[in-house]
Amino acid sequence: MTTAADPALLTDIRAAIAAAPDATTAMAEAVALLKGRLPYYSWAGIYLLEGDTLVLGPYLGKPSPHTRIPLGRGICGAAATEKATIIVDDVHADARYLACSIETRSEIVVPILDGARVLGEIDIDSDQHAAFGPDDRTLLEQVAATLAERLR
Repeated sequence: MTTAADPALLTDIRAAIAAAPDATTAMAEAVALLKGRLPYYSWAGIYLLEGDTLVLGPYLGKPSPHTRIPLGRGICGAAATEKATIIVDDVHADARYLACSIETRSEIVVPILDGARVLGEIDIDSDQHAAFGPDDRTLLEQVAATLAERLR
């Protein structure tokens, strides 16, 4: 079973992003590899920042009612505003959580940064409580840095 610590996963994601013909395909490939190879990732998507709003881009999982999220709203809006990764072990205990699925138990949101400028973010949900640890953070921050090169 693949884990977030598996170096082959990051290698495969970087290769897919580099080989993609455009930024949208690069994001879709990254999302597909993350969700496809990490079974505890029940929803994986990318939001892009347009003005002061995060707009849902490529994703895999149940449809989200949150296709546009203002900066500062929800965990996604907080991560973009703070320009920092946020891990929430229990979304139901976090007042910032914008409910998408009743099955979601935990979430990690990683900003995609170009220097100090937020380009977007990677948002991952899990149906497991406290699903995300240091390996997920490291992997997703490296994927975000690779995506930033394609989104500039």
